[in-house]
Amino acid sequence: MIKYLGSKRRLVGHIVERVEACDGVRSVLDLFSGTSRVGHALKARGYRVHANDHNAYAHVLATCYVAADARRWSARAAALLAELDALPGRAGWFTDTYCERSRYLRPENGARVDAIREAVARLSLEPELEAIALTSLMEAADRVDSTVGLQMAYLKAWAPRALQPLKLRLPALLDGQGSASCLDAAAAAGAFTADLAYLDPPYNQHSYLGNYHVWESLVRADRPQVYGVAMKREDVRTRGSAFNRRGLHATAFREVLERLDARWLVVSFSDEGFLSLDEVRALLGARGTVSEAAIANPRHIGHKIGIHDLTGRKVGTPGPAQNREHLFVVRTAARSSRRRRAALAATA
Repeated sequence: MIKYLGSKRRLVGHIVERVEACDGVRSVLDLFSGTSRVGHALKARGYRVHANDHNAYAHVLATCYVAADARRWSARAAALLAELDALPGRAGWFTDTYCERSRYLRPENGARVDAIREAVARLSLEPELEAIALTSLMEAADRVDSTVGLQMAYLKAWAPRALQPLKLRLPALLDGQGSASCLDAAAAAGAFTADLAYLDPPYNQHSYLGNYHVWESLVRADRPQVYGVAMKREDVRTRGSAFNRRGLHATAFREVLERLDARWLVVSFSDEGFLSLDEVRALLGARGTVSEAAIANPRHIGHKIGIHDLTGRKVGTPGPAQNREHLFVVRTAARSSRRRRAALAATA
């Protein structure tokens, strides 16, 4: 899976353990799915998972790792990826924007991205098969990029991995059905029901769209207007999330919690967030009985690099090397189900 700020790679075992301790859970709503690492792990344990995220690249990942059934798609996807991987490079908008006007990938790899993405668009594939192909392309590009994991900037000198040729691989598909949506979190919370909802909301000002704008442009293939040295999509300025704004975060979180129709909630929240842990406890306590565990977690690579100004001069001292991720489990108070639409268990 792609390098990702906020990835639950080190915490996924703890999260799955807490989900498994909740009785009567067969269906899970992953409301802020990101890379779908958690949804993928829960699907592997036999849960029926619906993964939601408002970014297009995350929806593609969720369609691949949660919605697609390996029994149906693996053989066709493997054959398709072999064909796509044999295509010669053909430089286009992606190469010009992200490899020549900026330096996220080497131009020869960017030309492969252009050629493969254009071929996928021409084929008019079924949604699951297209998502598998685009996930493979995203991950292939991620393996040969020249960043520290975020697309806020690129390295001045090519990273050693950037010199390697781009190579498609079949993603780790799982047997079984799931589903995915690309909605605002509040809309998804009101549209789907599940036995358990897993929430990992953004907790500070860092926008996932801004941090991973290259993948958004690759997936959408919409050739957006871009700005700045980082060549961010113009809509990074306008598609902000309320969860990335201090003054709106609590209201947005409360709205999501109030809309959810689930007997259990599992919530991941960092001690570096806009909300204090007491504020989080109060919001969750309004829905039911809360238990909590804190887990030490290394901070992202930016901490190791340090704080620099636009000339590259070191100008500040980063914070602690670790933060603490708090996992909250809420057994919600009984309420009559007001929603039967898109009930996950009914489609199992």
